[in-house]
Amino acid sequence: MKGVFITFEGPEGGGKSTQIQLLAKVLQAHGQEVVLAREPGGTPAGEVIRNLLQHDVAGERLCAASETLLFSASRAQLVHEVIRPALKRGATVLCDRFADSTTAYQGYGRGFDPEELAHLHTFTLGQYWPDVTLLLDIPVEIGFARIQSRQGAAEKALDRMEREAQDFHMRVADGFRSLAARYAERFRVVDATQSADVVHAAIVSALQPWFPSLATGGAV
Repeated sequence: MKGVFITFEGPEGGGKSTQIQLLAKVLQAHGQEVVLAREPGGTPAGEVIRNLLQHDVAGERLCAASETLLFSASRAQLVHEVIRPALKRGATVLCDRFADSTTAYQGYGRGFDPEELAHLHTFTLGQYWPDVTLLLDIPVEIGFARIQSRQGAAEKALDRMEREAQDFHMRVADGFRSLAARYAERFRVVDATQSADVVHAAIVSALQPWFPSLATGGAV
């Protein structure tokens, strides 16, 4: 019995975390076991890597190659400890970012060859690629307006990736769109500038080929 592996991708400020929670509630209401994961992180070792990547806790600027390999190390652990066992028992896995983020951020953003990164992903993931990837697409300026509003309300500082220059984030956003065009059979692109309820409805509609009964309200 194999579960369904769904990843959420996109530029900063697209509302991935909100949409993952909304979708999880719907699937659980239909009797589905849902496993939530995030990148980087999701395991004890991965959370240590996440803290290093996001908050400069080592006090040393990471070079682009180290950054890329740390993301991949966290991902390998997540696949081994969480994703693979969940899929084997038939659960649905909802993951906040995955390998496509490395291709977009470290490939298109940092300038690494996406084809070389594809070989790294093969080594890291094996057969465990998403069944469907939801790209929550949003213009960079709108996404960052949301982030600044949210961070200001919470009095939180931007993390290391969020502090990158706007042109970096523009390259990342273009990278996601390029990936969606190249792997159109796997990607579903959702306009994330809309309200959370509208985005959620679009996601549920996009997932009906995997969960046909979502359209009727029956059991998954």
